[in-house]
Amino acid sequence: MIKVAIIDDEILARKVLEEYCSKIDNFTLVLSTGNPLEFINFVQQNRVDLIFLDIEMPELSGLEILSALLNPPKVILTTAYSEYALKSYDYGVVDYLLKPVKIERFLKAVNKVSAKERVLPTEDTGNQELQIKHDGLPIGIPFQSILYIQSFGNYLKIFTDSRMYLISETLVNITTVLPDSFQRTHKSYIVNLERVSKATRTHLYVENNTIPISAMYKVAVSDKIAALAKS
Repeated sequence: MIKVAIIDDEILARKVLEEYCSKIDNFTLVLSTGNPLEFINFVQQNRVDLIFLDIEMPELSGLEILSALLNPPKVILTTAYSEYALKSYDYGVVDYLLKPVKIERFLKAVNKVSAKERVLPTEDTGNQELQIKHDGLPIGIPFQSILYIQSFGNYLKIFTDSRMYLISETLVNITTVLPDSFQRTHKSYIVNLERVSKATRTHLYVENNTIPISAMYKVAVSDKIAALAKS
């Protein structure tokens, strides 16, 4: 897991980042505070992998905090003032977020964190599993366990029988490593057709989930279902 800390003297800004962080599967929020000194004391005794750090704070600025840390973790700076943008990169930060932070921009920043999940080639698994990186380690998801895949900003949600995985990837790229039983049904969805329990002209039903079929993919979905039925 990636251990995350939020340092911001604005309560509402912290709450927004806390909510966003809760959407990232491999994030664990270990500290959320408006007190820079509390963070400095905490990081001396505890592991922190990534911090969301406000620049303008009463006691110490975010840049002063970075200067005080000998081995700072990865940093995403947050501020309401755009004039700090260029200066912030002198400190080797991952990214710079301008308040109010939008979820799309948050995900783009998180995508730059090096300890992220990526889809890997599947040659070594005999094409029986989808290989991803999870917490920096490769794991395999059996294709037959995947129900469907949904795009989520710059991420994909992979829904399986047991859980949901959030990875940094695109639908276009992941299609190249999926077997023929998977079909794009919509700009935001890929479905494992072998797991479909019912199909209509506009929707597929997978377990308790209803997946839309857009006009663009209607013929392709119909043809693929027919081909699988014959095989």
